[in-house]
Amino acid sequence: MRQDGKEIPGQPQRYRVDHLLAALTLSVMALVAFANILGRYLFDASLSFTEEITIQLFVWLVVIGSGMAFERGAQLGMTSLFRVFPRAVQKSVILFSAALGALLFVVVDLLLLQAIYREMTIFHARSGSLNVPVWIYYAGVPLFSCFVFRGIWRGARSALCASSGKGGG
Repeated sequence: MRQDGKEIPGQPQRYRVDHLLAALTLSVMALVAFANILGRYLFDASLSFTEEITIQLFVWLVVIGSGMAFERGAQLGMTSLFRVFPRAVQKSVILFSAALGALLFVVVDLLLLQAIYREMTIFHARSGSLNVPVWIYYAGVPLFSCFVFRGIWRGARSALCASSGKGGG
């Protein structure tokens, strides 16, 4: 695979950690939800812990998927307005947009790290069904946001190459 993410014919495909984590997370969510459905029909009782697991995995999946969306340029944008700008302004807009996206996740991470600290030191809250410390669920967002920052970087780099006419992605 080349640096710009395109495959080179004849070379084995490399698997990326974020893709594998997203697939694993989605698979576990599907299995847990299916186990809950089976529990309802076979035992006439709902497994309450499945909702807790599914919701937390969904949050983590959204964070991982956000990084993939930034990398592919699939996040929300105003492309019709963007295309009207001259190339020099387009580059500035790309950099400004990437900086705003990164700043947003820096703020989210800082707030969650504060929440994790408070949960570990003061509140000691535990989840309702599994009795797991809630800071464990919170910790996934700052941990997986490394994929978001990488996606922002790669997406901005690709957009800058494309606006320069180099066709980087």
